[in-house]
Amino acid sequence: MSHSPIRKDKTCLNCRHVVEQKYCPNCGQENTDSRKTFHHLFIHFFEDLTHYENAFWKTIRNLLFRPSTLTKEYLSGKRLSYLAPVRLYIFISFVTFLMIALFPSHVTENLNKTEKELSTKIGKKDKSGINKIHMNKHIELTPMKEIDSIQKYGKEDEKLSEFQYWAYEKVVHVTEKNTTVEIVEKFIESFVHNIPKILFIIMPFFAFILWLFHNKKKWYYFDHGIFTLHYFSFLLLIFLILFIIYKVTELFGANNPIGFVSDIANFAGIIWMFYYFFPAHHRFYGETRFVSFVKSVLLFWINSIFILFLLTIYVFYIFINLH
Repeated sequence: MSHSPIRKDKTCLNCRHVVEQKYCPNCGQENTDSRKTFHHLFIHFFEDLTHYENAFWKTIRNLLFRPSTLTKEYLSGKRLSYLAPVRLYIFISFVTFLMIALFPSHVTENLNKTEKELSTKIGKKDKSGINKIHMNKHIELTPMKEIDSIQKYGKEDEKLSEFQYWAYEKVVHVTEKNTTVEIVEKFIESFVHNIPKILFIIMPFFAFILWLFHNKKKWYYFDHGIFTLHYFSFLLLIFLILFIIYKVTELFGANNPIGFVSDIANFAGIIWMFYYFFPAHHRFYGETRFVSFVKSVLLFWINSIFILFLLTIYVFYIFINLH
């Protein structure tokens, strides 16, 4: 809660209403000094994000360990005690992708390291005619001239469809200008930066599937949307926690005994991520455990197939748009 001094003037700066106490009874604005130091601005910004007092930590605790509690509390009207669903999701997303940006992946370094190890091992067999593997080389594909020749003079069953030809041309364009390591590096960078877009596409569909599986008179699409926001916030939060644990243990070196902490956390986190949806669904929708379990399994597989399909399309989209 803000500790700024209350103004002596009892007139609200926002709506000009008379303020008898700390907050304006007309618009709710705090009647404190509007001129603040940088420290106050920073504190005020953090308080806004966390909805003051203990709302933030109360929200996080319930989100992690009490499936569906936040959704039920929000829909019952108890909204000032917790972060609003959209604000919660945006806050966790912001922190997650900020951490990813500040502490990028070392996949490219690992690829180069693997390449050197493979080259060293296979290099010993060069005398027997086995070539070295170089991941920094360009991927070799059939030249477009040969493909064009087939398209023009080849048999009908050998020719590519218009889409296949377009896709192959894009793949050739990418592989001619980028090495394997460069492709992986650019793909990861693009994928990480666009994860929010993917999630925003998935969430409405996820809520729609929930709507299809439940009583339309009892549950509105809005209710399923709030449930979905909280569920995806939970998934992102678990990912963030595991990412932080991994980065902290990474500081001690790859072969340090403390690395087992990250392994245990990953195992527990992944199990909890998969299991979480079942009690959340059962407690929120109030159906029998058997019905809830059957629906949860169906929902899990339907959404998994959709997400896999969406990610496949997105992976291809990223690949053909690499420069």
